Amino acid sequence: MARKMGFYGVIAYVLYGFAVYWYLFHFADSSLPFEFQGSRADPATFLNGRELMLSEEYSKVRNLLFFLSTPFEWLFYFLILLLGLSKAFKKWGEETAKNKYGQTAIYLIWLSFFAYIATFPLSYISYTLSKTYNISTQSFASWMKDELIDFWINYAMMFVIVVVLYWLMNKFKRFWWLFAWMLSVPFTLFIMFLQPVVIDPLYNDFSPLKNKELESKILDIARQANIPAEHVFEVDMAEKTNALNAYVAGIGSNSRIVLWDTTLNRLNDDQILFIMAHEMAHYVEKHLYIGIAGYLILSLFGLYFVSRLMNWAIKQWGKEFKLQYPGDLRSLPLFLMFLSMIMFAASPVSNLVSRYQETRADRYAIEMTENTDAAISAFQELTKAGLSQVNPPLLVKIFRYGHPTMLERISRLEDYEVEKRNEQEDEY
Repeated sequence: MARKMGFYGVIAYVLYGFAVYWYLFHFADSSLPFEFQGSRADPATFLNGRELMLSEEYSKVRNLLFFLSTPFEWLFYFLILLLGLSKAFKKWGEETAKNKYGQTAIYLIWLSFFAYIATFPLSYISYTLSKTYNISTQSFASWMKDELIDFWINYAMMFVIVVVLYWLMNKFKRFWWLFAWMLSVPFTLFIMFLQPVVIDPLYNDFSPLKNKELESKILDIARQANIPAEHVFEVDMAEKTNALNAYVAGIGSNSRIVLWDTTLNRLNDDQILFIMAHEMAHYVEKHLYIGIAGYLILSLFGLYFVSRLMNWAIKQWGKEFKLQYPGDLRSLPLFLMFLSMIMFAASPVSNLVSRYQETRADRYAIEMTENTDAAISAFQELTKAGLSQVNPPLLVKIFRYGHPTMLERISRLEDYEVEKRNEQEDEY
């Protein structure tokens, strides 16, 4: 029975992969609607023919990798259970370590290692794709360094989570999901507090913004928005990417305004000020805290459904999975598989909320800076630097886009420009 389940799982994934490929390469339409052709949202007005072709090619392959990677993760955990590898990992831990913490650490290192090896081909394809299309400038050695940092940071956090999680599962068999959620609240806030000052510097070098004139302009906007910022940081990203970015990270006293040096190199001051006003809008409208609240609500229901699904799956296929009860450490792949599925299923909703917040931030930024030309040209440069699709296919937008499409963002700015012009004419 286990072999048959594994075979059907692999076949289902292969068929799914062909369906996604057909959708992205033969069915999905990313062409620009007629009414937007010739507008400033039309990529033909700011990209040359070669850039237009590369943008379509790159986006299609990236989207394919996205839709293949998450279900591949489910298949991996499914096969780990069916092939008895989860049982073997636990046995190796029990044979090597005497206490439960050591056994958990060894189990996790084996599971993490196998997961990394299984997903490495997709990660490497993504890296080489970015290099081929000149998005990434990162050497293989530098990329592997970041990969290893990712591995050990994820392992350390996973170890803490798993130790606490399985203690709760065995202590509170019916309501472990509720207690796990309650503990996740301070843990999430703690990680967000540490992110900009402990975790992010492991990957890149951060320094105060060297352009003090620009920093003064950014801080002036921050003061207008009542944001208690004293410094702006720049991060060295040119050795890794040609993409552009800026963000506000962290919470409380550890919050930081950050600009990538690629953004500083490619955009002028007015464009950067619009982008920074957009980022500050998230602070002003408390999008961070709304996001945290939404995450906590989602995680509460997510953990509840995971607990129900685990009980159901073990009852139905416990023999095939080599599991008797959820509190057995061997059930971790089952927990991770169901959690990943629920997060993927919920992503359209979370992305919809995020796109609404980003739209609000765009509106706030243009009202503060009142420079439509700088805003539109900034979005055009972002599109060119990342070879992004201006009008992605519907399913790509629903599952991938936490920001509005560039078609939506630029066309709204054009509408705003018309509104302001009409208002001025009415005044006269």
